Amino acid sequence: MNCISEITKRDISDLFKFGLNIPLLWETERVHYNYFGRIEEIEFLKRLYDKKKTPSLDAKYFDAEGDIWQHTVNNDDYPSCWVFEDDRFQLKNGSDETYLRFICEIFHPAVRDEKGYWKEFLAEINKFLKNDGYEIYPAEKISNRDVYSWKIFNPAENKLFIPYTQRNKKLIQEKRISFSIKLSTRKQIYQLLEKYNDIYRKTNDTGWNYDITTSEEVFNDIRQFYTPKCYNEHGQYMETDNLQDFVCHNSPYCVIDIIEFFEKYNRETDFEAEVNAILKLNDIALKLNNGKIESIFNNQIKGNTLVPIQEAGLKELLQEAANYYDEGNFKIAVEKLWDAFERLKTYYSPTLEKKKSINKIIGDMSKQKVPYKELFEKEFLELTAIGNNFRIRHHETTKTDIEDNRHYDYFYKRCLSLISVSIQYLDCGGMT
Repeated sequence: MNCISEITKRDISDLFKFGLNIPLLWETERVHYNYFGRIEEIEFLKRLYDKKKTPSLDAKYFDAEGDIWQHTVNNDDYPSCWVFEDDRFQLKNGSDETYLRFICEIFHPAVRDEKGYWKEFLAEINKFLKNDGYEIYPAEKISNRDVYSWKIFNPAENKLFIPYTQRNKKLIQEKRISFSIKLSTRKQIYQLLEKYNDIYRKTNDTGWNYDITTSEEVFNDIRQFYTPKCYNEHGQYMETDNLQDFVCHNSPYCVIDIIEFFEKYNRETDFEAEVNAILKLNDIALKLNNGKIESIFNNQIKGNTLVPIQEAGLKELLQEAANYYDEGNFKIAVEKLWDAFERLKTYYSPTLEKKKSINKIIGDMSKQKVPYKELFEKEFLELTAIGNNFRIRHHETTKTDIEDNRHYDYFYKRCLSLISVSIQYLDCGGMT
């Protein structure tokens, strides 16, 4: 796909060339940040390209590595941010996938300068990319530092954080989600939240400075959705702003809400790891993942699973399927997932025609071991048959109707199981 405009690419290139204005108390300051972060430019490019196979533009050198060294280190006569204009690196006229992979690498923990203005540059780049339908987001962690990937931008996901009770309201009401949290576990959670219940200075609209705690901010966040309450000693459900009472004497689902909201204010700490340690220690089948509590048995495709996909259309369909499934719209979720399944089969097109593309995927998944190859071949064939025989796409009136949501759920989870495994074997360099 090629949705990133020439204007956006120019704006991002100019950002690295000329810097970014950031506000100070009464004025602004122009700050700069190198796209290659704390490492050398050549080392950065080696992380993304095989420069031994990339041609040189200088006749004195056999490949791009010698060329680049000569003109960025030895002579330093290449202009600033030359790589964004160099056709060899496919940033100016290449695919969105190539461009986004390059941008994500700029903010990799092994590359970025933690003491530099990388967060400000990331925020500005995201503003540009969202205009063209993409965003950079934290997909996983290395050494407790965010590793970024890209996804299709969904404005509804970014306007307001929706806590656990509200995201899963229908499932909770239908008792399709049900769990309890023992008082001893709640006390551990409370102690952890108190550990991260910091005091910091804020300024209101009139310029008045005041102190506020994390728990006060969190209760204000919760009030956007419901009045925070707890059970008192008489069993009455009463309004509260007491952190301990809210955690220890409330619905377990509300406890999950306050954990998620606390994470918003503690993203650069060990908070997530410590929450997950408590949940695991107490045999609670939940985990905190990038700000949201989810079931460890959840079959949904999450952001870190989507990282290997370098084809925007496939990634978009999988995101849409997951969103519809979360909303309880299983019919559309299954339709989108089967569209993704069909698109997956052609992942290596047009380099390989469809049958050869499927064979490559199966070969990589099975590592050419016959029993696994036969297993995955059979599953691809059977899922194809399901798509051909049942009315998964609603315009196909000659197919067998699906009238029970539980059957949709079965089809969804079966297809998702194969897709979620196969995408982990995709060759990122296989797209053209």
